[in-house]
Amino acid sequence: MSTNAKDLPKDLQNPLKRARGLGSAQFGVGHWWTQRVTAAGLILLGLWFVVLVLGLLHADYATARATVAKPWNAVLLVAFIVTAFWHAVLGLQVVIEDYVHTRWKEIFLMVAIKFLAVLGVLAGALAVLRIALGA
Repeated sequence: MSTNAKDLPKDLQNPLKRARGLGSAQFGVGHWWTQRVTAAGLILLGLWFVVLVLGLLHADYATARATVAKPWNAVLLVAFIVTAFWHAVLGLQVVIEDYVHTRWKEIFLMVAIKFLAVLGVLAGALAVLRIALGA
């Protein structure tokens, strides 16, 4: 049984040694858990939102406004907006990290996504608060 030079590994380093320095393995689990928790929250809040919208299907403007102005509905609606944008940012972050290989493009996209998400949350929360507070 002879060993051919082509069959030998080109790098004789231990795989763990080769993996060191390629990034931190400490915070990935936190990101994964946060994404799962926001997904579970979106399931519950999404069901509530669908029920709310179906209940307002044939309602007039005043009824819809009064329904959104109820404290629990306003709080849950703001929670839905925040959770949806947070979950979207987490998901898009994974896509960008996996598929964008130019560092400046990755940074630009992450900053743009986070900026747009904060802008969306602020606009949505402001709209709900204006209705809830009667402005």
